Amino acid sequence: MCGIVGWIDAAHKTEEKASILDRMANTLQHRGPDDYQKWIEGPAAFGHQRLIVVDPAGGKQPMIRKARDEEYILCYNGELYNTEDIRDQLKAKGWTFQSHSDTEVVLVSYMEWGGSCVDYLNGIFAFSVWEKHRKRLFLARDRLGVKPLFYSDRGDGVMFASEMKALLAHPEVTSAVDSNGLHELLSLGPSRTPGEGIFQEINEIRPGHRAVFENGKLKIDRYWNVESAPHGDSFDETVARVRELFMEASQRQLVSDVKLGTFLSGGVDSSAITAVAAEKYKQDQLGALQTFSIDYKDQEKFFKKNAFQPDRDEAFINLVSAQNQTNHTVMEARTEDLVSRLKRAVELRDLPGMADVDSSLLWFCEEIKNHVTVALSGECADEIFGGYPWFYRKEDKERKGFPWIRSLNERVTLVRQDLKGDIDIEWYMLKRYQETIAETPLLAGEDEDSKKHRQMSYLNMNWFMQTLLERKDRMSMGASLEVRVPFSDHRLVEYVWNVPWSMKFHNDQEKGLLRQALRGILPDKVLFRKKNPYPKTFHPDYTKAVCMWMEETLADPNAPLFDIFDRNQVRKLKDTEGKSIDTPWFGQLMTGPQLIAHLCQIDHWLRTYKVTF
Repeated sequence: MCGIVGWIDAAHKTEEKASILDRMANTLQHRGPDDYQKWIEGPAAFGHQRLIVVDPAGGKQPMIRKARDEEYILCYNGELYNTEDIRDQLKAKGWTFQSHSDTEVVLVSYMEWGGSCVDYLNGIFAFSVWEKHRKRLFLARDRLGVKPLFYSDRGDGVMFASEMKALLAHPEVTSAVDSNGLHELLSLGPSRTPGEGIFQEINEIRPGHRAVFENGKLKIDRYWNVESAPHGDSFDETVARVRELFMEASQRQLVSDVKLGTFLSGGVDSSAITAVAAEKYKQDQLGALQTFSIDYKDQEKFFKKNAFQPDRDEAFINLVSAQNQTNHTVMEARTEDLVSRLKRAVELRDLPGMADVDSSLLWFCEEIKNHVTVALSGECADEIFGGYPWFYRKEDKERKGFPWIRSLNERVTLVRQDLKGDIDIEWYMLKRYQETIAETPLLAGEDEDSKKHRQMSYLNMNWFMQTLLERKDRMSMGASLEVRVPFSDHRLVEYVWNVPWSMKFHNDQEKGLLRQALRGILPDKVLFRKKNPYPKTFHPDYTKAVCMWMEETLADPNAPLFDIFDRNQVRKLKDTEGKSIDTPWFGQLMTGPQLIAHLCQIDHWLRTYKVTF
C-alpha cells in the first residue's frame, strides 16, 4: 500500500510546485516509508510514498509509459488480486510488460481500456492517470471503498490525495468547516456522509466512482453499484456458492512478496480467513501461518458481560489457532498504550474518531508490523451478511434514522444552547438517511419486508462499513501495515446482495448463511458462537485517564471544544465518569469513557487543525 498525492494547476511555476508537493507528500510518509518519488512537468505534479509489498524494483512510481503518441503517468495505491488474469488478457492484445507488479498492469489496463479499466480490476485501489499531451486526469476508487481518495476542486485545477492532511498541507487549502461540516460532526460523527470531507474545501471520491478532470472541469460518475435481481438458487446452492466465492477471495489475497499474517479474534469472520490462509500455507509448504489477537491488561479482572459483548475471545482464539497450527501471538495493551495514541488516532483520521476503539487498533497494528508487513482481516462480513443486531431486532429496525445512532437526544443535550437555532441535529441526520434510502437499488415486486432489508443492507454498506474501513485503513497505514479484507470482494458482495433475508438469517441466527457455508472449516464452538464486536477495555485506569484529560480541557477557558458543546453538560458527563449518558454515542461500544475520550478528541482536532467555522 502507498500514499498518493497529485496537483493539476497551470498557475504555479515548477520550482514552486516541487516544494509544495514535497510538503504534501511528506504528510503521507507513514503510508509508504520505503520510497518517495515525484514527477513534475507542465501543469501536473505527482508524489508517491511507497510501502513495498510486490516487486520492489519493478513497481516504482509514479510509473510512466508511452503508447500511440501519448505519455501516461500513474500514481497508484492498492493491491490487485487478479493481476495475472488481466496481464494475460493484455498480452493477448499485444502489450508487453517489464515487471511482475500489479502497478504496471493497472497502467496498461488504462492505456488499453481507458476509464472502463476499472470494470476489469478485482482488488482494493485508489489511483490517478495523467495523459500528458491530452492534459487529462483520471481518478478512480475501488468498488467498496477500502482505499481512500480525497480531492479539492479548485475550479481551474484539482488536487487529490490518499488522506486529507496532504491537501491541507497545500497553502491554498484551508481548514474551514461550514454549517454542513458542523452538522456532519454533530449529527453523524464519527461517521460521515459518503463523499463528504467535513472541511469546506475537501470532498471524497465515493466508492465505486471515477472522475475525469479536463479543460478545467471535473466530472464524476459511478461505475459500480449492487444491482437487484431475483435470487434463483436453492439454499444448498446458495451455501455452496458463498463458500466458493469466499474461499477464492481469501486465497487470492494471500499473494505477497513479504511476510503475511491474519488478525484472529476468535469470531467467525477472522477465524474463517485464518483457516483458509493456514491451509494454503500448508499446501505451499510455507510453514505455520502467523496470527495475532489483541487483549487488554487485567481484562479478565474487569470484563463485564453485556448484550453486545457476551463473552471474552481467548478460548475461541486458542481453539482456532490450535486446529490450524498457527504461530499465534497475543498482544496485551496497557492503559497507557491506548491513552497515548488517542491524539495520534485523530491525526491519522484527520477527524475525531472512535476513541480507544481507534487507538487500540493503531497500537495493535504497530505491534503486528514488528512481525509482518501484510495482514488479512474480517471486516465487511457483518454488513454483507447481516451480522449486527439492527438487522433483526424489532426495536432497532423500527428506529427512526440510522440504527447505530441512537443518541440523538444526547447529542442535542450536549450542544451549546445558543447554537441550537443554527444546528438541527435530527433534521440533518434524517436528511442524510433518507438520501441513502432513496438511492437503494430496489427490486420491483418485492414485499415490504424484503424492501426494508435491502435498504438496511445498503445503509450498512455505504455508512457503517465505510466508517470501519476508514478506521482500519488509517490505523493500519499509520503503522505502515497493509491490511486486506477478503469479505469486500465485489463478486461475493454482488451475489449476497440478492440472497433473501430468510437465507441470510438461517436458523434465526445472525450470519446464519455464512455459518452454514463455513461448516467443516471451523469448529462448531466457533462457528455458532454469538457475534462479539471488537473488544474494548474495561479497566478503570482508562476511565480515570480520559477523565483527567477532560478535566484539563474543562479547566482551559479557551478550549475550542466549548465553542460547540455546553461546558456544564460536559462537566456533568465527566463527573459521572460518563454514566450520565448510557446510550452508545455511535455503534455498540461508544459509551462512558469512550464518549469522554471522543469529546477530548474533538477538542484536539479543533486545536491541531486550527479549524475555523
